[in-house]
Amino acid sequence: MHMLLFLIIVGDDDGGKLFTPEEYEEYKRKVLPIRLKNRLYVSWRSPTGMDCKLVGPETQCFCTHRYKQHKTDYEVIPKDRPICAPCRVNCCQCQSYHYVAQNGTQPIRCRCKHFDDQHSAAPGFSCNSCSKCSGFHSCFTCGCGQPTYGHETVVETKEERLAQGRPVGQDVPYAAMGGLTGFSSLAEGYMRLDDSGIGAPSTEFLESPLTNMDHPFLKAFQGPTSAQTSSPITGGSNATMQVPHERHSEDDDMAYFEKRYQERLKKEKAAKQKEKSPVQSKKP
Repeated sequence: MHMLLFLIIVGDDDGGKLFTPEEYEEYKRKVLPIRLKNRLYVSWRSPTGMDCKLVGPETQCFCTHRYKQHKTDYEVIPKDRPICAPCRVNCCQCQSYHYVAQNGTQPIRCRCKHFDDQHSAAPGFSCNSCSKCSGFHSCFTCGCGQPTYGHETVVETKEERLAQGRPVGQDVPYAAMGGLTGFSSLAEGYMRLDDSGIGAPSTEFLESPLTNMDHPFLKAFQGPTSAQTSSPITGGSNATMQVPHERHSEDDDMAYFEKRYQERLKKEKAAKQKEKSPVQSKKP
């Protein structure tokens, strides 16, 4: 556990050589106050203002290196905007962290038909495989419905996010946390029910009556409606399926599904016994 905390606090700052206890204490004394005060929040934002991707330590940059391999600690936050987070890997031309979307786990293509890793990490992102490309430009559509070229990588301070009403989480001493503030931060923006994503559903939406388009599991706990649902099990076109109309606690839910399960077992058992019983022929 102690080693895990060491890794997420120090990151790559030890240069691959483990700190001595004295060096570790000195490192914490110097760096932790800076992180707690001057944390940078990094997100990939859509034209509508949604944080479609919240960048964390392992999130890959356009230069193929991780966010944790970029400069993330500032003793004094620069006044110029945008804030730059240059890559610290030797010989890398990346001057600031730049998120690039993926199609699942696969890279996306530029309009020149080449992948993002075939482009230069230097400003302009020119293609290394052809001369006609003026810079990486992909029409791949994000889950929010907007093309990737309409998004931008945003590096901002805690105060700037608070001014916009976006979540900032708790102050933590860990390296390169970026925009991660909780487990929901790992989800895509349109799936994230917080202020950095699509937002939590309103009370009116949560209390609105269900429709035929809603999931059957939700319908099972909705009050009786005037609509009748045909049941293919009974075979009757006018058959209706009655559903409980009361909201259940967790214990009631378990009892309800256990009862349904036992009923199904009884029906299956009765059907098997009927198949095994000899068929009696009718007498003339």
